[in-house]
Amino acid sequence: MYHTFSVAETIKTAWNILKRNFVPLVVYSIISLFINEFVEFLKAFIIDNDDRFIEMGFVIVQMIVQCFIGLSFYKLILTLIDKEYYEFDFKDILPTFKMTFNFVIIGIMTAFFVAALVFLYVLAKRNIGYDSVFEVIELLFIMYISLRCIFCICFIVDDDSSPIESLRQSFEITKDNFFKTLGVFAIIILILVAVLLPVVITMGLFGFDQEKDGFAFRLAFYCWFILCFPFTQVIIMVTYRKLVYSHQDVDDDLSETN
Repeated sequence: MYHTFSVAETIKTAWNILKRNFVPLVVYSIISLFINEFVEFLKAFIIDNDDRFIEMGFVIVQMIVQCFIGLSFYKLILTLIDKEYYEFDFKDILPTFKMTFNFVIIGIMTAFFVAALVFLYVLAKRNIGYDSVFEVIELLFIMYISLRCIFCICFIVDDDSSPIESLRQSFEITKDNFFKTLGVFAIIILILVAVLLPVVITMGLFGFDQEKDGFAFRLAFYCWFILCFPFTQVIIMVTYRKLVYSHQDVDDDLSETN
């Protein structure tokens, strides 16, 4: 049965998927944290601050590792959705080098885009003024572009699309559902804040160290990440799939099976 895109149905479906697959998603989140922390340790241990070439090279390596981890998590979610009643191998959740490379290209393109916006903002500030107006315009523009482009990573994972093609596909599926997509991401932000507030309040009440490098702060961050990251990523992938179904006017398998 065909279903139009629904914010409520998307959150409900994501919650059902999370409940059935909570353990593997949390375990993979912990593994992701461990890998990132290990890379950060190597960065602090190996890099000589005076050697810019080594530092730049390590930043590129770090970006590749993070892209690989992010893509593998998305592939895990898609595999859990598509092969719910079937066994799958570890290799099924590993992205290809091409996918990782395409994700890195997206990251570089994003960096150039942000740099261009900053340059235009500084230029306008110096020659026109109205700082607050341009800040609001820039913020709204970034939010709009981000929401239209956010699913490009999903297309890289699910469709093995090139960077430009994935951006085009992301723009296409969000064309008629921008405000609904905005609603989904507003809920994601609410979830992040709702989980973060008790952590912050608890740290404040008990007087725990809130320094960024403090043990209590890092422990609180890990707990927050492990609780929030799986659910928010599942919501993004379910939103992506439902937008694709809605755009193609085909049966919504997710709604039928969850």
